[in-house]
This record gives sequence, structure tokens and C-alpha cells, in this order.
Amino acid sequence: MTPTDSVNRPVKTTEYSIQILESLKSTPGQSLADLTAEFDIARSTIHRHLLTLEANDLIVRDDDGRFSLGLRLLDFGRRSREYVEFFDVGRQQVDRLAETTGEKVWLVAKEDDHSVHLYKAHGDNPLETSAQVGQRRNLHQLAAGKSMLAFLPDDELDEIVERRGLEEQTDSTITSEDELREELDAIRDRGYAFNIGESVTGLNAIGAPIRDEDGYPVGAISISGPAHRVKDSFLTEELPDTLLAAIDEIHISLRYGTNA
Repeated sequence: MTPTDSVNRPVKTTEYSIQILESLKSTPGQSLADLTAEFDIARSTIHRHLLTLEANDLIVRDDDGRFSLGLRLLDFGRRSREYVEFFDVGRQQVDRLAETTGEKVWLVAKEDDHSVHLYKAHGDNPLETSAQVGQRRNLHQLAAGKSMLAFLPDDELDEIVERRGLEEQTDSTITSEDELREELDAIRDRGYAFNIGESVTGLNAIGAPIRDEDGYPVGAISISGPAHRVKDSFLTEELPDTLLAAIDEIHISLRYGTNA
């Protein structure tokens, strides 16, 4: 399902601009000819969209006539992140966890059907992956995502699975709905989720949800590292205690203020 499938009479001109921005995000430095070849849209129409986006500083053009995303979009992203209620307190805990564990730590938010990477910190020897701030990911592929799925109302969980499916990222990704629901039951019981090579082969992670005062999962924190290092009791005993302590501090701060 595309983002506009559920919209009654979507505005096509807006859709075209979004498609162009998405294309330039994936492949910067495209020309008018490149974009015309990619989309089933008239060259003149694409040209008008490019000129409008350029005039509003959402894209920029180099001396060779090739377009890329403009830095004004960074301001949009930065401001949207600041509106996330738990961002400031979550960022503080992420920094502390990275220093304590020595591994990479992510703060994520749930937005509709996705997990969105908000902020990361890492220890002395992090495993580099393709994950980036602002990236949107399928919830079932991540420790943080599964930890949020586990605490969703049943009807919302059903709708997300129906809309998004269970796309395979690696050979270890859960693609069976029955298997996913069985794992979500276990996550609810213990309060955190594991990712054993499900998003990146050779990467293990643990994630726990940040929940609002009604218990709804609005975000999560994950700790990840290479499987040869993040394993055994470090993964199953030490990291859970450390992560859940940080989550408790976030909940206390959000619900009672820093002077609680």
C-alpha cells in the first residue's frame, strides 16, 4: 500500500513533488532527463515541479543542472523531532547507555505504521550499519519496533500487519504472523524484545518501549552490537536490566517531572 492509497482523491501535484523528493533522497544528483525517464509524467510537468521546489529551497541545482535535496529540509526534520515529547529526556538516557554499555544506542519514535530513528549515540567500537537519523523502518524487523508492537491495542496491531505485511529483511526476519504473535506475547511478559540478526545479519539488539501514561507505546530505545560481542548473559541479563532502568527514568521524568 502506498501512503496515498487510503486518501480520498489525493492531490496529484503534491504527490508528484513528494515522489521527486523521494527519488532525490535515494539518488541525489539527478537531472531533468533522469527524472523524466523514471516517472510516467510529462517532462514539462516535472520541470515545473523542480522549479517550484528549487524556488522554495527544498532542492538545489548544481552547475551541471543536477538536482539534490536542499538543506531547508534539515530544518523541517530538526523541528519535527523537537515536537516529540520524550526526545530530550530520551536523548539524555541514550547518551548514558552508550557510555555505560559501549554499544550503539538508538532512540526511536512510533509514527503510524513505522519506527522512525530520532537520535543515536555509540560507544568506543560501534558496528556501523546503514541506519540513519530520520530513517523509517518496518516495526517487526527491529527490537525497538517489536517492543512497541507488543504493547499496541489488538485492533491496531492487526491493521498494521494487514497493511504492511511482514517483509523479510534477512533470513532471520520473522515473516510468519503466528510466529510474530507468539513472540509479542513473550515480549509483553518480560518487557523487552530481542533482535537476533533480523534487521542486519550479524547484528544483535535489545529494545524496550517508551509508553505514555495510558500505556501506549510512543517510542523505544534499542541497544545493538555485533553478534560476537552482544550475546549470552550480556545480551539476556546485563543489557535488559540496564535498558529497563533507563526506560523507568524516562517514564518518571515524563509523568512526574524532573523533581519527582
